Amino acid sequence: MTGRGSNDDPGPWRRGPRRQGDAPADPAARGERTPPRGDRAPWPGGRTQGRDDRPAPRRDGPRPASTGRTDTSALEAPPPPRGGRGGELRLHGFNAVQAVFASRPEAIRKVYLNQSRIPHLQPLLKWCVAQRVGYRVVTDDELGKLAASAHHEGVVADVLRPPPLSLADWLPTLEPGPQCLLWLDGVGNPHNFGAILRSAAHFGVAAVLLAQTSTLSLSGAAARVAEGGAEVVPLVRLGPTAESIPMLRAAGFELAATVVREGRPLFAATASQRLVYVLGAEGEGMDAELAAACDLRVSIPGTGAVDSLNVASATAVLLAHWAATRGN
Repeated sequence: MTGRGSNDDPGPWRRGPRRQGDAPADPAARGERTPPRGDRAPWPGGRTQGRDDRPAPRRDGPRPASTGRTDTSALEAPPPPRGGRGGELRLHGFNAVQAVFASRPEAIRKVYLNQSRIPHLQPLLKWCVAQRVGYRVVTDDELGKLAASAHHEGVVADVLRPPPLSLADWLPTLEPGPQCLLWLDGVGNPHNFGAILRSAAHFGVAAVLLAQTSTLSLSGAAARVAEGGAEVVPLVRLGPTAESIPMLRAAGFELAATVVREGRPLFAATASQRLVYVLGAEGEGMDAELAAACDLRVSIPGTGAVDSLNVASATAVLLAHWAATRGN
């Protein structure tokens, strides 16, 4: 990194020239040193907990104070509550941040990065300069405080959450033909949620459905584990179950409750062309009334050496089977 500013000093926020398109080849070389825009209000919080599927410790860190100088108090402030449905989200992890830049660059509000990541994030930094979005080069320790995690992979970003989607608004936009959806009932661990989103993106799941009463929402930890999948798979908020199930059936979907025992063996039949897998929390399982309302029950057969698969692992198996049979 050359030009103004020391590589060893986090320095003030950097912004680009006032005229868009007049960005230097190296944004760190000529960016103006101006304070960032003011902080935005923290998002409301909420948690979903199952007996054996409790959320992991907080991974999202606080937003820094909006000053033009290095202010370590922002790195030491207590984290905002997790689970809000609006406002900003603090992401960490290289693929998570790159995925937002590829799909929703206008959502990026602030970027923090380690000096070693500058060569890998040149397109993002040039965009920040052109759009006057603040970025700051910081140490690994500071990134760890910002992300509240050692697994920041050299970059942290504050981004706007995508607007919430309702089933009534989203369902008519779904393309015809084979489609698979995931209905999460009680899943709360952010690492499981992130792994589910990663598998969903890999196998082409159209959406993840969240119950009306669920407080589950994307967190920085979930987005990192998803490795970019959180930007590919939309999250759709359901209405009352008694209204949501008929809407899904009217769109040609069959609902399959995934259970540990006494379900149809997964590999014994071809999966439906349009299918909703309903997944419950590992310890408590899904709501009994919801399971009874589904069209069928499926179980993943195994040796019996362990009681069942982790919900994220089970999701990968279910989706692999659907992907292998959907064309038949």
